Amino acid sequence: MPETLRSKSLKIAAVVALYWFISISMVFVNKHLLSSKDLKLNAPIFITWFQCIIAVIVCFGLSLIGSKFPHIDEFPAFEIDIKIAREVLPLSAVFVGMILFNNLCLKYIGIAFYNVGRSLTTVFNVVLTYIILKEKTSLYAIFTCLLIIVGFILGIDQEGGSKTTSNLFLGVFFGVLASLCVSLNAIYTKKVLPHVDGNLWRLTLYNNLNATIIFVPLLLLNNELTALFKFPKLWSLYFWFMLIVSGLFGVAIGFVSGLQIKVTSPLTHNISGTAKACFQTIIAVSITSDVKTTLWWFSNILVLGGSAGYTYVKRLEMKLHTLEANQTVKGGVNERSDAV
Repeated sequence: MPETLRSKSLKIAAVVALYWFISISMVFVNKHLLSSKDLKLNAPIFITWFQCIIAVIVCFGLSLIGSKFPHIDEFPAFEIDIKIAREVLPLSAVFVGMILFNNLCLKYIGIAFYNVGRSLTTVFNVVLTYIILKEKTSLYAIFTCLLIIVGFILGIDQEGGSKTTSNLFLGVFFGVLASLCVSLNAIYTKKVLPHVDGNLWRLTLYNNLNATIIFVPLLLLNNELTALFKFPKLWSLYFWFMLIVSGLFGVAIGFVSGLQIKVTSPLTHNISGTAKACFQTIIAVSITSDVKTTLWWFSNILVLGGSAGYTYVKRLEMKLHTLEANQTVKGGVNERSDAV
């Protein structure tokens, strides 16, 4: 039975709402774990490491579901191939940087500024595409990147002195590194996917499994185990509950992002992400009652507008390339017909 327009619209609305809920909730939960006055646990690497462990456990659970219900072929068997793990290792190193720097950025800056603090992902996408893939970018796309850079610089200037920011320089520094790793992660994911038969859940398993090993020496070097054992709320059920919830949100955001792309399109997914960032900023400012200047809000508009503009420009360019390719094919067919 064909899906009606009403049911399709409700399905899309439900998926978008779920994406917004999980994404925003994950940011607030992580912020609470990393820098709340209740917990005061200075162990960002341990928190990120534990989230990776939760992801591995979830993959194991999904593999059990897949074995009980064979028709659900999305959940692969929980099998570890050392050769595949080695192939995925470069991506895992970038993945570790991405999630760790994301959390460190969030630790030192407020949620309201988080979107601006790590807004250079699009700029790094353009730069790395040119350096690694030797692909040039249109002037229109470069203009949108300039808007993002101007918004980023203006935002840093206006954020100084905010009561929700503990260390602006460190937060911005880790935000820039996180943006770089997000761009590299997208490039390496495309290279590594064939090694896991294109299965994102299998990639999630190997990525997080490698990450749990990579994080161990970082934990020891940063002396976080000592800080953990001295933590007064180490045996608090609330603390471990929040840790587990943060890990589950980390796994869920990957699934629901893919689901949103599936029921809409990559363009709609990016637009939804931009709108979600606006809503998240408004919520954060409302909760903290932090008074922001007009220029601070303008910096957010520049960053969000530049990001949305870049997505729109790339979409138009893709359509143009597809149209040109189709015309080329038709032209070739016509030439052969004339020859006959």
